[in-house]
Amino acid sequence: MAEPDTQSRLIQSGLNLIQQALSIFDRNLCLAVCNRPYQVMFDLPEALTRPGAGFEDTIRFLVLRGEYGAVADPEEAVRVRVEQARAFRPHYMERTRANGRTISVEGAPLAQGGWVTVYTDITGIKAQETLLRARSEELSDQLLAHAERLAQANRELAATNAALEEAKRELTEMEARTRLVTEMMPAHIAHADTDLRYTFSNRRLSAVMPGSLSDIVGRPVAEALGPATLARIEPGLRRALAGEATVFEITHDPSGRRIRIALTPDRGADEGGGSGHGAVQGVYILSMDVTEETQARVALVQTAKRELAAQLTSGLAHDFANLLTIILGLQGRLERLADLPEGAADLVRATLAAARRGGTLLDRIARISGPREMRVAPTDLAALMAELRLMAVPSLPEGIGLDILAHDPGGPVLLDGGALQDMLLNLILNARDAIGARPGRITLTLRPLRDTWLELSVADTGPGFSPEALARGLDPFFTTKAGEGSGLGLSMVYDQTKLSGGTVRLANRPEGGAVVTLRLPLRPATAPASGPKLVLVVEDSEAIRTAIRAMLRDLGHNVIEASSADEAIGLADLPGLDLILSDIVLPGRMSGVDLALALVARAHPARIVLMTALPAGDGLRARAPCPVLTKPLGQADLAALMMETA
Repeated sequence: MAEPDTQSRLIQSGLNLIQQALSIFDRNLCLAVCNRPYQVMFDLPEALTRPGAGFEDTIRFLVLRGEYGAVADPEEAVRVRVEQARAFRPHYMERTRANGRTISVEGAPLAQGGWVTVYTDITGIKAQETLLRARSEELSDQLLAHAERLAQANRELAATNAALEEAKRELTEMEARTRLVTEMMPAHIAHADTDLRYTFSNRRLSAVMPGSLSDIVGRPVAEALGPATLARIEPGLRRALAGEATVFEITHDPSGRRIRIALTPDRGADEGGGSGHGAVQGVYILSMDVTEETQARVALVQTAKRELAAQLTSGLAHDFANLLTIILGLQGRLERLADLPEGAADLVRATLAAARRGGTLLDRIARISGPREMRVAPTDLAALMAELRLMAVPSLPEGIGLDILAHDPGGPVLLDGGALQDMLLNLILNARDAIGARPGRITLTLRPLRDTWLELSVADTGPGFSPEALARGLDPFFTTKAGEGSGLGLSMVYDQTKLSGGTVRLANRPEGGAVVTLRLPLRPATAPASGPKLVLVVEDSEAIRTAIRAMLRDLGHNVIEASSADEAIGLADLPGLDLILSDIVLPGRMSGVDLALALVARAHPARIVLMTALPAGDGLRARAPCPVLTKPLGQADLAALMMETA
């Protein structure tokens, strides 16, 4: 392979061998390249043949030398030709120079900007035509004129064909680049005609909507997507074909993915080559998988709702708690009176029971609206289901059975196992109450839905949901248990699921009974990327220190311990320290937060994590410059922490 300088010399030598003069100017009207015949034909000085020479300077030199004959205003002549060059169009022309020679000028624009011009000396050809006209008395003037016009037309046609071939090559390259770019995009880009038949696709449909066809060009949209998916997007397609651009989202049922679809009418192009405003000729389709974005958005909205509910209920709950305290005190004094009228004691006891139920209700409201942290950790679903069975079966009366059908998702998954157990136990107990005294069965089914969702459903053989329950079952305080229920069970399930970025659906089964279906984001837990870590545990309670040390060692890690922040500061400089796990409340002058701030200020290389039993809204906890874990900690919590540290 020749070096770049060598290649340039070879190309220049080849251009110099061409008998025609050639020049190429770029979009800034600067000379990019020319050959030796170009300099000789116009007798140009060396400075005007070097790359970078200005077109205006070249034209001024030629005008002043008389190349274009006598001109009244040389600067105006220069200005006109420069303006023509800025608005360059492909052309072919013939002109006679001041020296009497005739040249043809053929120009074509370049896709990168600028233009190429080829100058051919056709003086000899013109002389032959003149001689033929002078000596051919046998040929009519009309035939000679036709021959001349035909020769000129042939030359113009040859120039046009060359321009068309260059345009064809540029279009082919542009199409190849466009297809390469579109196929690299994580979205499906397509075009369909007015008959809803694909005319273009970047072959990403099956990646965005698993189960769909890949080779779809020439196929109807219905065949590529399937009738169910088409039914969801067809109204948008019809609006786009009517001239209305639209963007909407659908759930792709076969995969469970959330898809955002943008439809833009194809109005073709006007005569000038720009965007037209005529009849719609088809529709451009852009489809993107926004499942993770939707999950995050739903979780964020639910968090905002929880915060708003906490603000609205905190003051009311405080006042209501005060009223309940007064009621309980007064009713207690009444209950202790010895000479109550007949029946009054029963009324007092009923009032006390109602007040205590009010206290329980306040506690449940606080659990819904108050701040709560997700304790996501690698979770073995098989072990989780086994523990759930142990908790649920003793609560079921004789005659009601529990079936758990769990499909292995392929290993541990990241989720809040405790919250999931609470939700499923709540649903199982609701199903038990729906079945009532008659025999029946409760079926819990767990299955991964492709690689997107973990789907859990609890079905029963009871009477099913009433129309009102289907419409309002997830509303707080709605209950069908009259005075026996608080109406917060399904609402808590809904709240927790939404907080995880999932969905809840209530339905009745065709064969009878109700079914509640949860979908949680499926996030496989990956294994740690490296081997054992060295952990510094800072905790003043020896019992807690011992427990954490044992769990970390069971996970294969090495542990050193400190009982105060001062002691930890002395151990923090040990080489190879990967993680510092400290309690917030410590004896001495420094808290765990102070320790973390000091280590962060020193840019300590180890990861720093705090742990505490303080509530999420505590001021000391809020000062933490690093992640905070809520006690009590289990081995799954520590395993998740070490996985993040890996």
